[in-house]
Amino acid sequence: MSTNDLLKRSRILIVDDDHYVRTLLQELFSEGPVEVTVAEDAATAREYFEHEDFNLIIMDQRLPDGNGLDLLREIRQIQPQQMAILITGYADVRDALRAVREGLFDYLTKPFENLEELEAVVAKALELDRAYREINDLKQTLDSRSSQPVYIGQSPSTIALQKQISQVAALDVTVLIEGDSGTGKELVAKSLHAQSPRNESGRFMEINCGALSEQLLESTLFGYEKGAFTGAVKMTRGYLEEADGGTLFLDEIADMSTKLQSSLLRVLQEHTFSRIGSTELRSSDFRLVCATNKRLSDEVRAGRFREDLFYRINVVSLEPMPLRERREDIVPLTVHFLDHFNAKFGKRAGPLTPEALYVLEHFSWPGNVRQLQHAIERVVALHGDGPISAADLACLAEDIADAGEGTEDALLSYQKARENFERDYLERLMEQAKGNVSEAARLSGIPRQNLYVRMKRWGES
Repeated sequence: MSTNDLLKRSRILIVDDDHYVRTLLQELFSEGPVEVTVAEDAATAREYFEHEDFNLIIMDQRLPDGNGLDLLREIRQIQPQQMAILITGYADVRDALRAVREGLFDYLTKPFENLEELEAVVAKALELDRAYREINDLKQTLDSRSSQPVYIGQSPSTIALQKQISQVAALDVTVLIEGDSGTGKELVAKSLHAQSPRNESGRFMEINCGALSEQLLESTLFGYEKGAFTGAVKMTRGYLEEADGGTLFLDEIADMSTKLQSSLLRVLQEHTFSRIGSTELRSSDFRLVCATNKRLSDEVRAGRFREDLFYRINVVSLEPMPLRERREDIVPLTVHFLDHFNAKFGKRAGPLTPEALYVLEHFSWPGNVRQLQHAIERVVALHGDGPISAADLACLAEDIADAGEGTEDALLSYQKARENFERDYLERLMEQAKGNVSEAARLSGIPRQNLYVRMKRWGES
């Protein structure tokens, strides 16, 4: 997504008494679709904030009538998710780093030497603001729809899939969902049911064909009479009956045995079935939705799946894409999971720092959305309240090692090791220098300005 797309219809409040800084920032964003408002002091900023909504506030730390940090804390009491960037001189870096830990998105040092980097930071802050707003809007929508499942994302492929779900949901046709593990096939199936008339008339019945033996899957689907087999101590209705009027979701249907494939085909052809141990024919009006992480046409060619059943269930085909192919969805999904697990665990972890967002957006996600969900759950469970940094995402390095990733991820593992070394070195350096940055620069041979940059990166104060 381009910077202009991220800045589209965004409103930025610039608070600085320095005429040069205000003019520079105004001119920097004048050609993009951004509405810029400027204030010279804290009092004017308060007045603007009281009556208007801003996607981002860029504020100087030292204002004529107050301290920018104090004003930002005041603003975040009213709007906890307000995106804010602090402008500071090198002498104020320690305070700025503390502010980052309190929830400030980032800080910029004066004078601005790299305008492209400045634009990138602003664009990333606006992207996170957009994600927060989309999730808040989504929560309101879900509240009005009794918590219907929604396939979250803003990438072109996700928007197209959301449209397909809406179009197909009301049509009483069989749907085949194909996609990699962890891409959200179950969520697509639930969304189809939730948006269909069957949501009011029947249940959503789900069964994983690959998790059960042939005998157990057969009895679960068709039900059985008392005494039909050892252990059948009472009559039990199967999922085919329980799904009457609703939706039957067969996950990992490619793992179904050829015998049960034949049985399912007869049900779809004749619209009748019998419980195990009975000859009485029964009928059930259910909608069939199937899913698989394999390409079912390849399974047909390999002789592992019946061709006639394939054509029966492949009336409409939907395919959620791997997360690595829709990276625009990573931020909104992350914000959604962060909000969910904060509520679940009673915490206030977040927001994510720019470095943390960079790690998330550049990870390969072999486990797709499910892996992202588990990573955020783990971070929130182990993390205290406050910002989430790149260091808090060390669990991804463990996932890489466990998955035995290829070249791209091996390079990321090397980068992680380098980051750990630099962080540890800075900690020991500052300890030896007793917190004196000038002394640390002398001992390390790193220019003071560059040392501040490294301290900012790893949160050293």
